[in-house]
Amino acid sequence: MSDEHDHHDHGPEMPDDAGSQALAEALRSSFAIVKIVMLLMVFVFFASGFFQVGPQEKGVILRFGKPVGEGQKALLSAGLHWSFPYPIDEVVKIPITEQQIVMSTVGWYFTTPEQEMSGEELPAGVSLNPAIDGYVITADRNIIHTRATLRYHIDDPIRYVFGFASASNTVQNALNNALLFAAARFTVDDILLNRVNEFREAVRQRVTDLTEAEQLGIIIEQCDIQSIPPRQLQSVFSQVMTSRENRNKLLIDAQSYTNRILSQAGAQAVSLTNAAATASANYVKSINAEAARFGDLLPYYQSNPSLFVQQTFVQTMGQVLTNVQRQEYLPTHADGKPIEVRLMLNDKPPEPKPAPSP
Repeated sequence: MSDEHDHHDHGPEMPDDAGSQALAEALRSSFAIVKIVMLLMVFVFFASGFFQVGPQEKGVILRFGKPVGEGQKALLSAGLHWSFPYPIDEVVKIPITEQQIVMSTVGWYFTTPEQEMSGEELPAGVSLNPAIDGYVITADRNIIHTRATLRYHIDDPIRYVFGFASASNTVQNALNNALLFAAARFTVDDILLNRVNEFREAVRQRVTDLTEAEQLGIIIEQCDIQSIPPRQLQSVFSQVMTSRENRNKLLIDAQSYTNRILSQAGAQAVSLTNAAATASANYVKSINAEAARFGDLLPYYQSNPSLFVQQTFVQTMGQVLTNVQRQEYLPTHADGKPIEVRLMLNDKPPEPKPAPSP
């Protein structure tokens, strides 16, 4: 009975052992596959941490929201880098050489971006609408429209990106402040005509001072200013501009005429001075020559004055009477007095004799 009973107990266990073994084999195979998949997932997870920083960028790794490293050490240069994948680390790329552009939001009349792109302008109303039209007040209490475009690049990425919630908005606020600040120190003529470059430089300097005080970590490259009179007064300003241009033209013409007259007078003065100097030199030279000649003749005169006078007289008269066809020479008396010569001349020519009658 016991043998039968044992045989009866062990007989049905054979199928259960085979199923268990098959299940164990299946579990072992599945576990191996799961381990391979997990290894692949871990590899992919860590491989996804590689990233590339461009040649014109700086990279910063944020670990749980804070930069890894301090100061300049936190900046990653161009090249391939690795960090823990998100959500452990986060990579922020900052353009350092790319030019940033910010435009002022005060001082200009209302216009839409579409109108700015197309160049279309809405017709000016009767007056400015303070709710939408911007303007600035000049030092002489006039109203004009002006706007600024600022170009800069980031010099300190850590300070620029992580020191402010929105550094570009801070730069824009500084630009708006500078535009209002500078306009209040220049007259309307200076801003529109006379000192345009000085006004632009004043805006740029003010923005520089504000950004340096806030330590924004930027370097300003260029500041462009556009200023126009209110459109409602455009015709009046045009007349003023025309009058100013005519005045400037008259002043330029007058200055040119003055310069021309002064140049001619200077040239004439130089010519007269040179001619006078030349004549003076020639006259002095001739006087010196005459003096030398008289000095040479003095011994001959002193040896025989009478003979010298006669010779000189004859020589001089020969030169004077060169072209005279008939010459008469009257010697002097022994006492030196000239001989008196009297010629009888008829007052009237003789009348012709009448011809004999036939």
